[in-house]
Amino acid sequence: MTLEDIEDIYQNVNSSNNKNDNDYHEFKVKLNPRIFQRKNNEKSNDNVVDDGDDNDDQPDDNIEPYQNFLPAKHSIYVHTWGCTHNSSDSEYMMGLLAQNGYNIVQDKDQADLWILNSCTVKTPAELQFRNEIKKALADDKKLVLAGCVAQSDYRLPYLKSMSIVGVQQIDKIVEIVDETLKGNVVRYLNVRKRDGKKTGGASLHMPKIRRNPLIEIISINTGCLNECTYCKTKHARGKLGSYPIQDIVERAQTAFRENVKELWITSEDTGAYGRDLGTNLPELLDELIRVTPEDCMIRIGMTNPPYILEHIDNMARILSHPRVYSFLHIPVQSGSDQVLSDMKREYCIEDFCKIVDFLKQRVNGITIATDIICGFPTETVENFEETVSLVEKYQFPVLFINQFFPRPGTPAAKMKRIPTQEVKRRSRVISQLFNSYQPYNDRIGRKYRVLVTELSSDKQFFVGHNKFYEQILIAKHQCQLGEWIDVEVESTGKYHMMAKSSLQRWFWNRFRTIFSNNDQTDDDDSRKKMIKTIWLSSCSIVLVSSILYKIYRKIV
Repeated sequence: MTLEDIEDIYQNVNSSNNKNDNDYHEFKVKLNPRIFQRKNNEKSNDNVVDDGDDNDDQPDDNIEPYQNFLPAKHSIYVHTWGCTHNSSDSEYMMGLLAQNGYNIVQDKDQADLWILNSCTVKTPAELQFRNEIKKALADDKKLVLAGCVAQSDYRLPYLKSMSIVGVQQIDKIVEIVDETLKGNVVRYLNVRKRDGKKTGGASLHMPKIRRNPLIEIISINTGCLNECTYCKTKHARGKLGSYPIQDIVERAQTAFRENVKELWITSEDTGAYGRDLGTNLPELLDELIRVTPEDCMIRIGMTNPPYILEHIDNMARILSHPRVYSFLHIPVQSGSDQVLSDMKREYCIEDFCKIVDFLKQRVNGITIATDIICGFPTETVENFEETVSLVEKYQFPVLFINQFFPRPGTPAAKMKRIPTQEVKRRSRVISQLFNSYQPYNDRIGRKYRVLVTELSSDKQFFVGHNKFYEQILIAKHQCQLGEWIDVEVESTGKYHMMAKSSLQRWFWNRFRTIFSNNDQTDDDDSRKKMIKTIWLSSCSIVLVSSILYKIYRKIV
């Protein structure tokens, strides 16, 4: 749900459904017994206690009820690192906080409390997270930590004495923020279970403030089935836990009713979805397609090779559907079977090539994105050359190039590292290869139908995507966000295509904007100005058309 003003907050948040959910959490009127108040200026961390069993939610009768606490007096700033799963978690937390009266702000200097939602995939992201904590403390801001670093490393000294909301406990964010603002430390880190089995996490039926009102991100499962030796995300997200198909479909229907145009299906590994529930990704996608309106699109998130290979025929069929982007992110990580084995990736290069070749043959124009890790400890020069050959073979239009970072607590962190300069060299070689080819050079003059959903990073253009999720930049006066338009490619770059501007489309967009504003205007003076603008625009069109016609007649 998109919340823009506190008066517009959607009050009926499927509360009846939530109460029937085993994971429903009713916020207490009294302090939770696991919440401890800091005494004076004690340096001791004995007042920080992690939460225990989720079923033990009885309040302590010896603690006084909340008094004189008004959330509306406090502003909250949320910063997110990492994947779309983290982004979705932040959107839910902002929605819950806004629903309970808190002000969500973009300027961190204006905020009373910062929520820092961390990512543990790469060392640089964790360093940024640590630096933000230092800034917050220096500015005397209250802090609530979230995400994978906070979940997996909560015992580290720099995270002690700080409130933490676990990756499966985001529905408790209001309680945690309440108590943190009062000077208490609260931690909810438990794994969510139902009937003894891990679930996807907090309920999907919660309010949400979307960063982009046109895009709904749904995390269909958490955790994964792999044991990759370099990955620390497993320490935080744990084993696979999937949401039931019905819950996901209902969440999608809610989003479409709120005028969302793109549905992003995400998780640590979408391909593994449902293996813990006796279902699978194609079955989920078929149900989602049935409820997706004709003017909306579905984008499928990252999937590891082993699980997509099991459903390759159905996935090709689904990726060819007109309401699903023909786009798939399949991280290969290395072109060497030996390195993949050392990474415990559970597939070989032949498997990856089989998937890519099959999808390219069966899904017209499909875009395949992938990831490369340069400098894994056991990667020899010969192993690296195999990776270079793989990139040369497929010339992936979307390629995420990463240098190996040893993440504490992972098996790969104990391996002897390749010298840093050599790791950087290999990364440069792959980057130079990637920049040497231009995937869109042959597209000038091509015509596409695109869905416009985003603003470019420089704020100068709207961004639309065609069926293959290729990025096309469009002049802002040509269209409006959330609509489908037909475009012709005028020029291309490494990462995008540029749409040709159309005088006819400009006139149509101008008139539509005028009439739209006129419908929303009640003031008589404003209405008169609007009518005058329409009249002048009409005269301009007639004049230009007349001049063009005379020129045409002279030429003929």
